[in-house]
This record gives sequence, structure tokens and C-alpha cells, in this order.
Amino acid sequence: MLSILIPTYNYTVYPLVKSLQMQALNDNLVYEIIVMDDCSTDTLSIEKNKEINSFPNCRFMQQPNNVGLAENRNTLAREAQYENLLFIDGDGIVISDKYLLDYIKNAVDADIVYGGRRHPETVNDDSQQLRWKYGRLVEDTTASQRNTAIYQKLLFNNTLLKKHCFDKITFDPELRKYGHEDTLFAYEVSLLKLKVKHIDNPVEHGDIDQAAIFLKKIKMGLVNIVSLYRQGKIDPDFVKMLSIYQKFEKTGLKILARIFYKLFEKVVFRNLTSGNPSLFLFNLYRLGYICSLKA
Repeated sequence: MLSILIPTYNYTVYPLVKSLQMQALNDNLVYEIIVMDDCSTDTLSIEKNKEINSFPNCRFMQQPNNVGLAENRNTLAREAQYENLLFIDGDGIVISDKYLLDYIKNAVDADIVYGGRRHPETVNDDSQQLRWKYGRLVEDTTASQRNTAIYQKLLFNNTLLKKHCFDKITFDPELRKYGHEDTLFAYEVSLLKLKVKHIDNPVEHGDIDQAAIFLKKIKMGLVNIVSLYRQGKIDPDFVKMLSIYQKFEKTGLKILARIFYKLFEKVVFRNLTSGNPSLFLFNLYRLGYICSLKA
């Protein structure tokens, strides 16, 4: 029995739901699919997504107010009736005809199963190069690679977990803006020592952000992670960027990083939004920005 939970915002998830629903029927699964829209403003995607209600065992629901991804996922979990919760981001594309069966098979002896993510082989728009390059070279990891850091490599864009485990943690509803809600959840999973199983069952990332949008999201995420650190909600050693940030604070290098960011932000931004972005400069950009945040 499987509850497939899809958070969405201003995105048409109808094709994803259709592919999942057909696969569930072909595999004779007991299932439900719930889509929770976080008060979208795009009427075209809303109207298309409403057609999901015509599928058996499928529901399209709408938040009355924008609550953010974390609380949107919490709402989905509360609505779910089955013990196995499969979270899939709305821009995911299922690429395996055994996708659901692989999850069910691997959930037998694990609390949480993460299948990973895959990016397309190419993108045509130069403005997408940074997000695509970061995805291909950093995020697209195999199960064996993720098993070197089972908790730190855990994300929730394509993840099955037991409802009773989810209820022990839930996503932090105070994280209203984008970024690191997954990181905090994974950290709390590590504190409970839940059994995490990494498998090779990826979905393809279907909506590649333009670089300027991606960088804006990165900044929001850095604000979130520093706030979590200041509140004592997360150990800085759990997050590589946060660990470096803490070391820079203690050694005085934070001031130098802040000066670098102030002097070279525009130059680095031009590189990162070009057709040939440097991931080295991207890391410096993130470090400079996090060191520029007020304590």
C-alpha cells in the first residue's frame, strides 16, 4: 500500500501523475496519489492539474495560503492514509517502468529509501548551464556514492519513508522560503539513527532553473541554514558549507570572504550566468555570500 505525495507550485504535474497512476495500475498496487498545490498563481497549471481528480485514487488539493515547501509536505503526509509515503517533487520525470515496484521491494527492510536524481544529458539554453552543470556534476550520484555519507546525501525529492518515522520528525514549518528543509530533516533522521537505504531508482529533474533564479534560491537557502545554525537546530559539521563558515568565523577569514564578495560579486555573477559557468567560482560566490550575512 502506497501513498504517492507530490507538492507543487506553479507547475503542471498532470503528466507525472498520469505516468505514476498507469504504472500503479499495471503493477496491481494498492495506492493513492495526492497532489498539494501551495496556493499557485498560474491559472493554466491549476486548471490542468484539476484534471487529476478524474483519475481513480488521485486527488488534487490546494492550500488556501502559501505555506512553503516544508509545510506543504507536512500537509501531504497528514492527508496520506497508507504507511509507505513516497515523496516526489512535481518537476520529476519517471524514467523506469519498474519505479514503484523497486521502491516497494526496497522498503521492506528500511525506514527510508532514497532513489536519487538524474539530470538530462544536455540543455539548450545557456542561462540553464549553471543549474544543469551543478546537477550533473554534484547532485547526480549513484547509490554507492551516496552510501559514503548516508544521512548527508539524503534528499526528499524522490524518497520513500514510513509514515510512523515521518511523524516523529516532520518538516520545520518555520522554513517558509526555499532551501535546506531537506537538510534539517535529514539531520534529525541521523539523530534518530533511522535506517536509510540508498538505491539507484532516480527521477529526472525536468525543470532546470535559469542561473539567476537558481542563485536567488541558493541565497535563500544560505539564509535558512545560517538561521538554523544560530538557533542550534543543526550541527555545522553536518553541512559542508556551514562547517567552512564556522571555521571562517573562528579564524577571522569571514571578513576576507565578505570583502571578496563585495568586490567581485558582479564579475562572478556574470560568469555564473554565462554559457560556461565555473563551479569553483560558484562555491566562492556561496561562501562569500554566507559570510556577508549579518549575525
